[in-house]
Amino acid sequence: MRKPLLLAAEGLNKSFAGFHAIRNLNFYMEEGELRTVIGPNGAGKSTFLDLITGRTRPDSGTLFWKDETDLTRLNEYQIFRAGIGRKFQTPTVYIDHTVFENLLLSLEGARGVWANLFHRPTKTQIDRIHEILGLIQLSAKADTKAGALAHGQKQWLEIGMLLAQNAKLLLVDEPAAGLTDEETHRTGELLLSLAGRHSIIVIEHDMVFVRQISLGRKVTVLHQGSVLCEGSADEVQNDERVIEVYLGRKHVRPVN
Repeated sequence: MRKPLLLAAEGLNKSFAGFHAIRNLNFYMEEGELRTVIGPNGAGKSTFLDLITGRTRPDSGTLFWKDETDLTRLNEYQIFRAGIGRKFQTPTVYIDHTVFENLLLSLEGARGVWANLFHRPTKTQIDRIHEILGLIQLSAKADTKAGALAHGQKQWLEIGMLLAQNAKLLLVDEPAAGLTDEETHRTGELLLSLAGRHSIIVIEHDMVFVRQISLGRKVTVLHQGSVLCEGSADEVQNDERVIEVYLGRKHVRPVN
């Protein structure tokens, strides 16, 4: 039995000064799905996330959330409140506040930096923060300032901040960038542990990481602003079109 659609993009187009960043894009995602989106530079991956979050507007097309809300008609803050959160490639955390305080400031319904920091959190809020600390494996760093964390730990903290916001859809942009092999593997394990309870779109270039998080799941390949193909990691890696435009195979002419 198919799960309900969470996100449905149909006929999306977006141009910048004559450059077609998104071209007649159709994309469908079910609730609880972990979807990896890959593609060469300039394929439209970041622009697609910008359209989902309302950071930019499409020239045409629709982008429906839960079959009823056209995201193209909402402002950024309305989309955020609808349950869509984004983590950029470079972590954006409050470096002068502790890990615990970062999560406290991100809790759903937060009332602002000063109000939260000087307001005694409820037991429910404290329990929720400790639950998230366990999920992102930063319980031992709860009282550490975020600026002192390693790069990978900052990535995990920012994912935890999305969880604190109670985001229904997590948009995660290149989470493996700049990580050690061990950090990359742990990041993959974290995302896999969240799949099902949350819906996740991951933009990534690291194909080892893609294979880790995409076992038994669909991978979408973008090229020139459109969906080139979809399938398992093995299927897309062996697709001649993907090999040609993304994985970099060069055709060698025979020597006469």
